[in-house]
Amino acid sequence: MKYVEFKKFTDENGARPIYLFEGEEVYFREKGEAMLKALYVQEPTLDYVSFDGATLKGDKIKALVDAARSFPFISQKRLVKVTEFYPTDKDFDSYLKPLFDNPPTDNILLIINGSKGKKDTAALAKKPNVTYVDCSRADEETIKKWIYVTCKRAGVYADGITCGKLASYCVLDMSRIAMETEKLLGYCAATDKQRLTDEIVDGLVYPDSEYKLYELANALARKNYSEYMKIIKELSTRGFNETSLLSSLASYFKGLYEVSLCRGSDKEVAATLGIKEYAAKKNREQAAKFGKGELLALYSDVYQAISDIKCGALTPPSALKAVTAKLFFKKS
Repeated sequence: MKYVEFKKFTDENGARPIYLFEGEEVYFREKGEAMLKALYVQEPTLDYVSFDGATLKGDKIKALVDAARSFPFISQKRLVKVTEFYPTDKDFDSYLKPLFDNPPTDNILLIINGSKGKKDTAALAKKPNVTYVDCSRADEETIKKWIYVTCKRAGVYADGITCGKLASYCVLDMSRIAMETEKLLGYCAATDKQRLTDEIVDGLVYPDSEYKLYELANALARKNYSEYMKIIKELSTRGFNETSLLSSLASYFKGLYEVSLCRGSDKEVAATLGIKEYAAKKNREQAAKFGKGELLALYSDVYQAISDIKCGALTPPSALKAVTAKLFFKKS
């Protein structure tokens, strides 16, 4: 199940003996663990234990099994957590299979993994009595809905456009979205505002640097020189010097060019290039704004400027000026 379905599933089904939280979204994994602890562990000092999965190989897995079979002292359930746990099929059959086949009813074994692991590891999601929770990045619509519902519960109205802006500024990173939403709601409460507006988001939430590069490329596609220079100035005050800015631009245009060559769905393109599906979607939308062959030329121009810095032909400030002149005015 997707993480967004987890609370409803728990309300309807109660505690399950074994959970596997798997995916790159740290926010979902941490919130899921916190929910289980709040519901079933009244005394964490006695009824909660954590293991590092990287240390559990061979006979050492017995310590995890013993902990998972111990009775709770005071709490309703004893919670045993193990992180980044990727046992081999051999280790699973030797040490874990009896536990998974017949798990104790007084315990919860919580496995929290950031990825699926390598091909030679046991497929834990398919093992008996495992409740699988997908903690991968949520799609844009799900996150916009989360922002809307969170604001609504706090008595603040936020329309779809404003929710989308906040999601984009945070590049769909739920940990940052949750933090920024809490900050925005605190501001609304302090100023007695019942509506979250674009102006409030713009004033209190600084866009992620990846999103600022997206805006920078948009300004270039529209040939909007003043907007382009405004963003350059903003980035320079946020830790970007000329060299790091040119390197980021080169990497960004290279990514747009690679995406422009790919065919298939956003999911297929993301898998091919090893990027997030949301990034593939946004990059394809932006790549379409540039003319045929233009992205490769943009990448080549910026890469050449970086090379000129490295060989001493240009200083970093001169290189950035030279790139800007070439991108906007076709001057070398």
